[in-house]
Amino acid sequence: MKKNLGRLEKVELRDIWEKEDKHFTPWLAKEENIELLGETIGMTLVVEAQEKDVGPFKADILCKDYATNNMVLIENQLEKTDHKHLGQLLTYATGLKAVTIIWIASEFNDEHRATLDWLNDITDEKFNFFGVIVELYKIGESNIAPNFKIISKPNNWSKRVSSAKSKMQNEELGETKLLQMKFWSALNDKINQIENSPVKPQKPTAKHWHTFSTGKSGVNLNLTFNTKTEKLGIEIYIINDKEIFDELERDKEEIEKKLNVKLSWQPLPNRSASRIKLYRENSILHEESKWKEYIDWSVEMLEKFHIVFSSKLKAID
Repeated sequence: MKKNLGRLEKVELRDIWEKEDKHFTPWLAKEENIELLGETIGMTLVVEAQEKDVGPFKADILCKDYATNNMVLIENQLEKTDHKHLGQLLTYATGLKAVTIIWIASEFNDEHRATLDWLNDITDEKFNFFGVIVELYKIGESNIAPNFKIISKPNNWSKRVSSAKSKMQNEELGETKLLQMKFWSALNDKINQIENSPVKPQKPTAKHWHTFSTGKSGVNLNLTFNTKTEKLGIEIYIINDKEIFDELERDKEEIEKKLNVKLSWQPLPNRSASRIKLYRENSILHEESKWKEYIDWSVEMLEKFHIVFSSKLKAID
């Protein structure tokens, strides 16, 4: 049977993202898009902040590499690379002890690509430099699709990624860490059984928190399990924008009425982050016989928080 094949058409970046800071950076910081970039370079990236101060400059996006817990700085350009951005990248690297820097642009000058290759040659494994071209394509009237293409990467990168993943997988975990992983996995199983749940499970980790998307970049919906205070908690965690916290707090009475609970509103004035939290007292991780009631509470509150806060967050510019 004969099938017609489409032809790839390149789309200009500025047709979709007019400005880097207002359009491209927020798009890239969304979970599904930063995941696509991470898959391209072989890392699991978790966004920590946007427009984050690093020395005299602001990094477009600050991430953590899940495998190494090291910082990943992303600098964006919607045009050809220039010396100004190269200087910023070098300044970032100078002031940090261990970092991966990803320079994204529509096109790379030969000298800038050569500079990244040279930096990867002369630095040790604590520093990694990537040059990544971003492109947009469509076929006929199809949706426009992004494509990331690596043009410069660290030496032996594939082997280093494999080694880091192996180390993470084989790392000895204590009893508490193993229980945390087991609890989050059981929670995921419960959520997956619920038809049309607004909450989408994330990959469980051996940490005391488990993160879910709110649909707004820079704002996470987290569950936490504190074994020292014996508290199970749910929170809206705002990474780097105090104005979002203030906007939500203005609707405090309405939000608490819809949730039918009293929340702990924590502006955290000495930190860039802020949170809105609810605690469940007397929650003991090691008592597995009580996990069902812990999970039932978690699922109920996750769905309520997601519905109430997501609608509020969508209304915030």
